[in-house]
Amino acid sequence: MKNFPVQDFLEVYIKKIVKYPESVSVAISEGKRTDYILCIQVAEEDVGKVIGKDGKMVSALKNVISACKAKDNISYELVVASQSHTTKN
Repeated sequence: MKNFPVQDFLEVYIKKIVKYPESVSVAISEGKRTDYILCIQVAEEDVGKVIGKDGKMVSALKNVISACKAKDNISYELVVASQSHTTKN
């Protein structure tokens, strides 16, 4: 599947706000309710930073994605998932 500018934006931006940027990945797949699903994978410790207080950060990200929809006429769904992060000592 081709790479989308919104996918690149999310990956770069989220890597800047999390503690473990090496654990960040943004995958895209075809959706049922929307054209595409953007799945943001982050370390368990970083899920709270991506969602934000009262969901404000994820809401802001959804607003940016909505602006992309207005430009490209492509609808996206945003999913935040965690993965365990192992620290090397």
